[in-house]
Amino acid sequence: MNTPNKLTVARMIITPVFLAVVLMSFPHKFIVSAFVFIIASLSDFIDGRLARKNNQITVFGKLLDPVADKMLTTAAMLAFMQMGLCSVWVVMVVLTREFAITSVRLIASAQGVVIAANIWGKIKTACQMSFTVLILILGELQESFDIFGYVSFITFEALSNILLWITAVLAIVSGVTYLAASRKAIDFSR
Repeated sequence: MNTPNKLTVARMIITPVFLAVVLMSFPHKFIVSAFVFIIASLSDFIDGRLARKNNQITVFGKLLDPVADKMLTTAAMLAFMQMGLCSVWVVMVVLTREFAITSVRLIASAQGVVIAANIWGKIKTACQMSFTVLILILGELQESFDIFGYVSFITFEALSNILLWITAVLAIVSGVTYLAASRKAIDFSR
C-alpha cells in the first residue's frame, strides 16, 4: 500500500476518534476536536497531492479517498446535529447528494468510466471542512468567553446552521453538475 492510500486509511481511522472527542464533555473539547479534524483534513490534501506528484494514483485511492472524506464530514455534521448546531435537513440534503454521487460513481466504474470530480464538488468539500473548523473554533470561543453573549443579532446555533446550509446548497449544485456530466459518460440503459 502506497503512502497516499495509507493517509486515506488513516483519515478513516481518525474519523471515529474525532467524533468521540467532539461528543465527549471536557474542558476545551472544541479546540481539541478542531485539531483532530484539521489533521484529518490535511491528510486529504496531502494524499491527493502525493498521489499526483509521485504518479501513485490507484483504483483503491480513487474509490476510498472520497469515502474517507464523506466519513469525516458526515461525522462532523452528525456531531453538530447532536449539539443543536446543524439542521437535520442539512444532513439529509448532503447525504442524499453523497449517496447519489457514490451510486453514479459505482455505475461508471462498472462500465470502465471515470468521471472526474468537478470544481463544485471540490469547493463544497473545502467549504464543509473549513466551516467545520470555524464552527469548532467558535464553539471554543463561546464555551470559554461567551462571545455570542455580546452579539444581539445572531446566536451560535444560527450562525452554525447558516454556514452548514451554504454547504448544503453547494452540495446540490455540485451534485446536479456531476449528474449532468455523468449522463454524457454513462450508459444508464445497461
